Amino acid sequence: MACALMLLPVLVAVYYFSYWLRYEGQLDAKALARFISTVAVVVGVKLALFAWFRIYDGWGRYVTFYDLVSLVQASVASLLVTAVVERLLMHSRPIPRSVFLLDCGVTIVVLGGVRALARLVHERSWALYLTSDKVPAFIVGANDAGESLLRAIIRNGKPTYHVVGFLDDDVRRLGTRFGGVPVVGTVDQLSALAERHGVRELLIAAGALAGRQVRWLVEQGRQLGLGVRVLPSYEQLISGSVAIRPRPVSIHDLLRREPVELDLENIRGWIDGRVLLVTGSAGSIGSEICRQLLHFTPRKIVLVDRSETGQFFLERELVGRVGRTEVQIAIADVLDRPRMAMLFSQHQPQIVFHAAAYKHVPLMERHPGEAVKNILVATRLLADMAMEHRAQSFVLISTDKAVNPTSVMGACKRAAELYVQSARRSSPCRFITVRFGNVLDSAGSVVQIFRQQIDAGGPVTVTDPRVQRYFMTIPEAARLVIQAGAIGGDGEILLLDMGEPIRIIDLAADMIRLSGLRMGEDIEVRIVGLRPGEKLHEELHTEGEKHLPTRHPKILVADRQRRDPDPILAAFRRLEQLARQNPDAVIDELRRLVPEYRPHSVRRQAA
Repeated sequence: MACALMLLPVLVAVYYFSYWLRYEGQLDAKALARFISTVAVVVGVKLALFAWFRIYDGWGRYVTFYDLVSLVQASVASLLVTAVVERLLMHSRPIPRSVFLLDCGVTIVVLGGVRALARLVHERSWALYLTSDKVPAFIVGANDAGESLLRAIIRNGKPTYHVVGFLDDDVRRLGTRFGGVPVVGTVDQLSALAERHGVRELLIAAGALAGRQVRWLVEQGRQLGLGVRVLPSYEQLISGSVAIRPRPVSIHDLLRREPVELDLENIRGWIDGRVLLVTGSAGSIGSEICRQLLHFTPRKIVLVDRSETGQFFLERELVGRVGRTEVQIAIADVLDRPRMAMLFSQHQPQIVFHAAAYKHVPLMERHPGEAVKNILVATRLLADMAMEHRAQSFVLISTDKAVNPTSVMGACKRAAELYVQSARRSSPCRFITVRFGNVLDSAGSVVQIFRQQIDAGGPVTVTDPRVQRYFMTIPEAARLVIQAGAIGGDGEILLLDMGEPIRIIDLAADMIRLSGLRMGEDIEVRIVGLRPGEKLHEELHTEGEKHLPTRHPKILVADRQRRDPDPILAAFRRLEQLARQNPDAVIDELRRLVPEYRPHSVRRQAA
């Protein structure tokens, strides 16, 4: 109502100005009388239709192009309605046709200009020009991400940064402006440009640059005394998941690869409307699979884990995201056969993601019987349950440590792969194995260990300077696991594209540098030697496996053989018995089942 009252004199003035233009500034008494007798109808129709088109809602700092479109629609509608009213009710005092058109056009120009000015005044207020208390900065990337970042900074009530310019490697953009801010040069000119413009920080949008580019910027920033800060991406800001607070560059930024594009229609056709069961739901990968699954619309997700605390926090996190999906938390041990049988009978899951498993190699070397129970026995139990209850799909989460294993854990994972490949062909269930390497920042991962050691002042311990590992982020791994489950064929082992291997000592150096310290000067890096079961290099496929393409560029088929179930089932039964009665004999039985397994003791004797 207040906005309508403010617009009332403006609309009267616009209508009068239209008459003034029509009569070229020479309004006689007859024209003035016609104006006076019709102004109430014309302005009244406009006010009513502006309310209908919600024109009064779009004033101030949040005016957008869509508000201008609404203004045009409302003005044209007003013209048409007024013309109809005039023809039906105002025969004695007709409005000149040119006045109709002039009034519509002037209304759009005046109100559109006022609304744009309101936004400009807010975004270019004096506070932005008085930049003495703001940090001069460059935005890296003159693109959609950079422009969105600039708009977010400007709209912030108390902006921290004064954006001096953009840096971009595309020379065609030099001299152009984004949001009124010029593209001042290329990233290669950073040193000279930073000195010329007095810049103190470089800003990048989260996820906008490849890891190698971020690493180069961090190194250049360190040499030039510039801070490198990451601000939320446009998608994060509009989702409301984060505030516009800058953060330091993290190891995720340095190791970032190209975003994973999913075949969403394929996944929806597989997941939507179905009952899903996820084991290990409180773990790093299992919990992220649950988060990603809620981007779709399964009928129900049953989250299975024995960690009461982990399940409690996961439930609290997911409660606001569930939408139409029913989420059931189940505190259960996957080795508890009666409990798992009850869950399968109660919920009748159609798709099973088996992510529950031990993962720390040195511990499993000392407890081989527990590794057999947790990995082999649990996989067999769940696979058999899936067949018995006629599930449609079973997805086993495996690891690159299963390739030519040198550890108990890797050998157990390879044995689990063999079991699901040998599942009975009479079952309608489609068994898929997804194999990938390390994930960043999972519980107990090398990144977390390095971070704790750096916080404690060192030393940072590296097993061997030659050690290399494949890494991917937890969300990337979870998304690709879901995609692999959607496209995988029965009995296939699918391998996720892990990119290039990374030397662990380089990872340590990056994390030390990101902490503002110097390796070897501020903090010591100590070489401690390989631990039992560890390799220098993880491998991606065993002898005889061939990497074949799938419908997704980041997923390959490593193996699609069907295994003879009888010898594998017999070996599993022996291993289960040994795990309970004679754990020390487990390794010899594992070597018979997985011939490529070379345990630590055998390798030491061979050397």
